[in-house]
Amino acid sequence: MTSDDKNTVQFQLHPLRHAVTDELHTRTFEPLCAPARVAHFTAVCRENDNAHHERHLLRLLEYFDAPLPEQPLGQHYFADLDSLRLRWERHTEFVTYSLSCEQPFTDPFAQSPLDDLPADWLRELPGEVITVVLLALESRDMPQRTPEDLAELFHGNPVIGAEVAGGAGKAWSDLRIQNDNYGYVLVRDECLSPLQAGRLVKRVLEINTYRAMALLGLPVARETAAMLNLADQRLTEVARSMARIRTTEALSERNLLVELTQLATEIEAISAQSSYRFEASRAYSAVVEQRLAQLREQRIEGLQTFTEFLNARLAPAVATCVSVNERQLRLAERAARLTALLRARVEVSLQEQNRAVLDSMDRRARLQLRLQETVEGLSVIAISYYGLSLIAYILKGLTHYWPQLDPTLGVGIAVPFVVVLTWLLLQHTKRRLQEGHDD
Repeated sequence: MTSDDKNTVQFQLHPLRHAVTDELHTRTFEPLCAPARVAHFTAVCRENDNAHHERHLLRLLEYFDAPLPEQPLGQHYFADLDSLRLRWERHTEFVTYSLSCEQPFTDPFAQSPLDDLPADWLRELPGEVITVVLLALESRDMPQRTPEDLAELFHGNPVIGAEVAGGAGKAWSDLRIQNDNYGYVLVRDECLSPLQAGRLVKRVLEINTYRAMALLGLPVARETAAMLNLADQRLTEVARSMARIRTTEALSERNLLVELTQLATEIEAISAQSSYRFEASRAYSAVVEQRLAQLREQRIEGLQTFTEFLNARLAPAVATCVSVNERQLRLAERAARLTALLRARVEVSLQEQNRAVLDSMDRRARLQLRLQETVEGLSVIAISYYGLSLIAYILKGLTHYWPQLDPTLGVGIAVPFVVVLTWLLLQHTKRRLQEGHDD
């Protein structure tokens, strides 16, 4: 039974099954045979610049009459441009171009594959180029280079080098930018297979790219550290002022709360601007360490290895980024704690003020009640007086019919009845008003 005779599996497949499998092959390498030159450059870009880079790549393919991709570009693309071999890769923050050319050479850095590209295409490249590397892969048949030859090749700069791929090759560089804006790397094929050579070259180029991207966080860390120093001083002054202020000074506490809230907002803004850069530096540094381990270096007598050089310079820079990132997080936590403490003090002060206001209102209410009771008593007297006056007028009018009627005696008899009736009417009216207010 052959594989063609098998039935196709009819599972319910996950929609991302092919995507997660293809991801294993997105950063592939290609075989490379010495002698060869590879020009590699990295352009920093934003995520919304992807379309610009895709159009720029298609423009290059059209210039060389190379076949255009039949489907949307993914994370990488390979193409033959006459004698050049192009590898294009898209990353989160940058895009890389690698152009290789397999041909003999005497001076490894005299020419570059970029010389065959149109000048206007290079000038109009989207984004900003952070690294440009010219790597020369020389064959084992070429003469061995002496330390003096290497020093001359790298313009007298200190040379870094090591045996790589377990001794199957050697690599040298000074990790500097030369006058032609290239960084030079020389790799010698001792007994590398084409696959080993392609893998080794890709790792060396990635080390150069990722160490540059990791170091982008260092200037940000230095600038952020200066701002955090000022914020730390202001935070300390606010804490001291909080300790000096008495709980009765509510206005000063509220002013401090406003200042502290503004300071906490500034710290959060600093963190929002720089945290991503610091986390990216940490991630890029981890990739550099991984690629260095994959080089499988062995020391060349008298030379510093790439791992030693980068650990001495890259590791402290990344540690600075990590330290500044942690410091701004701690400052934000301190500001939050002080804000919560000060807000609690302000709330306690406001509660005390509210209690004093309520006590004052209670005293005024009791005073008002007494005044109201006094007014009610006066009102009973006044209304009773007017009621008795009306009764007196009535009794005086009745004397025309009953001369024996004494108006003064009648008013005197009516006094207690009028007063009691008036008081009852006022109480009834007050109850009605209270019931209407409660409803």
